[in-house]
Amino acid sequence: MLNCGERRELSMMQLHCAGVTLNMQTLVDFLPVLAFVLAYWLTKDFYFAILVIMVAVVIQLALTLLMKRSIPRLLLISSLLVVGLGGISLWLNNPLIFKWKPTVLYWLFAVLFLGSQFIGDKPMVQRLLQSISKQPLQMADHDWTSLNLMWVVFFFISGTANIVVAYSFEEFIWVNFKLFGLMGLTLVFLILQGVWMTRRLQDEDLEPDQRQ
Repeated sequence: MLNCGERRELSMMQLHCAGVTLNMQTLVDFLPVLAFVLAYWLTKDFYFAILVIMVAVVIQLALTLLMKRSIPRLLLISSLLVVGLGGISLWLNNPLIFKWKPTVLYWLFAVLFLGSQFIGDKPMVQRLLQSISKQPLQMADHDWTSLNLMWVVFFFISGTANIVVAYSFEEFIWVNFKLFGLMGLTLVFLILQGVWMTRRLQDEDLEPDQRQ
């Protein structure tokens, strides 16, 4: 039987394994955003930056397919929104249409994560984290439910923040917010999630009445 310190060390190792698996894909996930922002910074042409990110998401899908032999549904949805809203924005010569993309995506994720609490045997966040971890991630059911709701709130707040900035500030501020603001919010949330999970991850060898 593991003592409390050993269980905490095991929990940290489990999170680390999940993080290592996620890191490479995370780099690929952020490539389109970085390409979009760099294109805008260099040219100050919003529509050219939209074209760049549309090409970048196609490359992203190809790289993901090579790395994982499949394309996650959430990534596919995000890519379709980039291409769809980007194309409409270019066609109508209306940049606001493209600026809605993060909000539509985040709010859609919020609905999907919330719906998973009532449909299926596991919340969405549990399915995702356990699928990317090479070590078993064990938490009480109510903890997985709480974490899933945290993601719902995070997605709603992020989507709302994006559209507020899009309508309230100049174009270059929104572009910078897309990179630094939304990425910063995500990073802070992931760090807090890691701390929160570390205190609740369980050793699967423990009896239920011995788990914290």
